[in-house]
Order: sequence, then structure tokens, then C-alpha cells
Amino acid sequence: MKKKILIHVADDHQILIEGIVAVVDTDKDISVEGYSLTGQQVIDWYSNKDNIADVLILDITMPVIDGFQVLKYFQDNKIEQKVIVLSSYDDLRIVQEVLSLGCKGYISKNNASEHILRAIKAVANGEQYFSSDIQAVMVKSLTGQDVEQGHMPNDFLINSLTERELEVLKLITKQYSSMQIADRLCLSVNTIETYRKRLLKKINVKNAVGLAMYAVKNNIV
Repeated sequence: MKKKILIHVADDHQILIEGIVAVVDTDKDISVEGYSLTGQQVIDWYSNKDNIADVLILDITMPVIDGFQVLKYFQDNKIEQKVIVLSSYDDLRIVQEVLSLGCKGYISKNNASEHILRAIKAVANGEQYFSSDIQAVMVKSLTGQDVEQGHMPNDFLINSLTERELEVLKLITKQYSSMQIADRLCLSVNTIETYRKRLLKKINVKNAVGLAMYAVKNNIV
């Protein structure tokens, strides 16, 4: 007898969970092993060694602890869990962030019913899976085309910056040169330039003026 794929669903909207369960119930090869309404409930569920899921369906914006923090928890605690993010956000930077945290799939909620079953089976089988709209954005980026800014949480960019990136951003805003920042932080100029390029890419601006405007607008300085 073929082993069923076990999934756990995490989203703060009960109606969406019920919708996923309804779709999954149409496939005899997949079984839902509980659900969570907050990120903390996800972590608590995985803290019980008796709870096992082949695939976690995870929302980004949840109360108490969000999806990013759940992924970081898995990473920090070396929990090898296959995760598909199911989100209303479609900005490429969100996708890149969750991939860097070990996520194996990304589906926009607008296309969930069309893709969810295929995504679960692909990710359970060790593959990556992205809904068609997310694939289109990724292909554009890989081929050097301009990618329009998508939807993302208001505080995503700030929360995605590391403590060191915030330090460098604050000093750039104060008009420190790369050499001055390197001296201040006891790092090499090359390292500072790497941080500068990373900040430009993350915040999606073209120069130090754009970085400074972002920092001021978001009360970072």
C-alpha cells in the first residue's frame, strides 16, 4: 500500500485552512495532520516528537510568530522540514528570502487551488515548486528583465536586514565613505562594499541617496 503524504497547514485564517483541507481531501495520496493558526502553534506542534509532516504549508503573516521566524527556527534548530509557502505576497524579494531560509516551494494564494496538490507532491518528492505567476517573476529576474515590485508586508524589508546591514545603512545615511565605515566597524573595504551592494538590492534603490531616504522614512536613523 502506497504511503500517504502527510501535511500540516499553518495560516491565521480558518476559512483558508478549511479550503486547503477540502482540496486535499479530493486526493487519496495526501492526508492533513493538523493545522496551526499562529507561528508559535507551528513551533509547539513540531516540539512534540510524535508529530510528523512530510510537508508544511506555511503562511508568511501570522500572529505571535510569523512565517519567517518559523523558517528561522527550523534553520537554527537544524529541523529538516520541507516547506511550501502559501502567501498573498508576490514580491520577488519575499520569495528569495524564504528560499534562503530553506523553503522548497512558493504558491500565491490567488493560484492555490490550481497548484496546491501538484506542489505538495513535488516538494514531498524532493523537488522545488512555484506557482505559474511566481515562476514568471523568477524567470524575468534570471534573464535580466526588469521585475515590477510586488506586494509585501510593510515591515518586511526592515525585518530582513541583519544587525550588521543596519549598522552599515545608518553610517551610509550619515555620509560615511566605505573606508570610514570599514575603519569604524573593523572590517575590510571590500566587505563594506559587499554590504552596500546587498542593501541596494534588498531595498531596491540605485544609490546612497535612495538608501538614506529609506532609512529616514522608516525611522532607522
